[in-house]
Order: sequence, then C-alpha cells, then structure tokens
Amino acid sequence: MKKQAQLYEGKAKKVFATDDPDLVIVDYKDDATAFNGAKKGTITGKGVINNKLTNYLMQVLEREGIPTHFVEELSDRETLVKKVSIVPLEVIVRNRSAGHFASRYGVEEGIVFPQPTIEFSYKCDALDDPLLNHYHALALGLATQEEIDRITGLSFRINDVLKRFFSEVGVTLVDFKLEFGKLSDGTIVLADEISPDTCRLWDAKTGEKLDKDRFRRDMGGVEDAYQEIMRRVFGA
Repeated sequence: MKKQAQLYEGKAKKVFATDDPDLVIVDYKDDATAFNGAKKGTITGKGVINNKLTNYLMQVLEREGIPTHFVEELSDRETLVKKVSIVPLEVIVRNRSAGHFASRYGVEEGIVFPQPTIEFSYKCDALDDPLLNHYHALALGLATQEEIDRITGLSFRINDVLKRFFSEVGVTLVDFKLEFGKLSDGTIVLADEISPDTCRLWDAKTGEKLDKDRFRRDMGGVEDAYQEIMRRVFGA
C-alpha cells in the first residue's frame, strides 16, 4: 500500500492518503499536548507505544464483535485503517471519578460508580470541546438519534471488554475517550486510538497513575508509565 499526500495533521497523529480511496495510513507522533493544546511537549517513544497498543486493543475488540477502522499494522508508527468520516462527538466513559468529572462536581478522585457513566463533548478545538447532551447533538446535526444510540451501545460494550482486559494485567480502567467514524456506506466503527493518551489507567494495587495525567500534572515518569502499560499488555 503506497503512502500518498498528507491529508491531515492533528496533535498526536498524521493521516496520509493511499492508492485505495477507502484506506488511509495513520502515523503516530511523539508530540504530547494537554488542555486542548495549551500545554505542549514530547513523550519519547509515545508514538510507537500508542500505535502498537491501539492496534492490539482494536483487534481484541474486533474479536468481541466491535467494528473498528483497523486494517493492518505497517510499521512501529504506521497503521493502515479504513477511511472514515469522524462523528464530531467525543465519548467519555467513566468507571470512577477523576479529572474533569472530579473537579466539575467537587468530589475526590477514585470514587467507584455504581454503574459506568457516559458523557458527550462536541469535537471542536475552537470551543474547547464543550460538554453536550444528546438533545444538543441532535439540534446541532452532529449525529442522528440512531447513530447516538449505536455509539452509546458500542461504548458501553467497549468498556466491558477493556475493563476486563486491563484488570487481567493489574490495571484499573478509570475512564477513557472514544471517537467513532462512518464508513462510506454509513456504518459506524470505532476510530482514533486506545492508549495511555486517551485512557486513565491506574495500577490496581497502588493506584499509581500510568497514563497521560503524569504529563498533564507534571508528575514526572511519563515515559516510564507508558512503557509499563506496554510491558503489562505485551509481557515484554
């Protein structure tokens, strides 16, 4: 599959066209951002780790009947994926209180919810990705009710699979962000990535943070945390 012109560059990835109009190549960068790009830096090796973790977890989800955009890992940093039109809704699934949820509602981090909760935000950097409910999404024409229902159902199923998976390697899945896209025929599939950039991952015994919060909060040991997740998942 031949890489062609660059189509897009985001905070963490570049996307390139291929000679197949239905497939694109994603190239993962080491660039790190937080607070909607207000804080910038580099996490050495992050691109390789996020690429490999995402591809592995997408395949885990595929085996559980979750449709994704994954096609084939091409190299340490590059992956072939199905071309999608991203639904402009970021989905945040939460199993425990943390981050914005904790600060927004004035509660401590780590409270275990009786059942998972879900939030939507409008994927718009210029507006700092504001929270919205599904009525707002419908009013703005961001998705149809059928698409929202499908995305919600898939998100909870993904949570069940990932929570079980991470538990088996001694990691608590606190919360995570998902993005979905539509194929040319309108089919909804999981897109973007699943990594320490997009998930809050805590050591199940100690509660140590093993994710991007170490970068956001200047905690140090960022590279070590990402590598530890890699080691637990792949046993290397």
